[in-house]
Amino acid sequence: MATSPSTLDLFLDPVAECFTAGVAQRIVELRSDPLAIERLEQLREKANFGKLSDDERAEYEEFVEAMDLVAILKAKAKAVLETNSQ
Repeated sequence: MATSPSTLDLFLDPVAECFTAGVAQRIVELRSDPLAIERLEQLREKANFGKLSDDERAEYEEFVEAMDLVAILKAKAKAVLETNSQ
């Protein structure tokens, strides 16, 4: 049974089609800023103890959404690199 693409895929597939091998490689190699990771860890710890303020919860959710988006872009970039290597 075939699955239909997600809404995010519908938006990001055309972006991925623009990736050159060089751009795809740079996206795959992206690393998060150490200060951002440190802040994410602080928020994650507070979330685990149920101690996030409303503003912190919104910030934490924004981090998670951004990480998901980057992960999807990296997966699409890897697919481009795999296709180009064949």
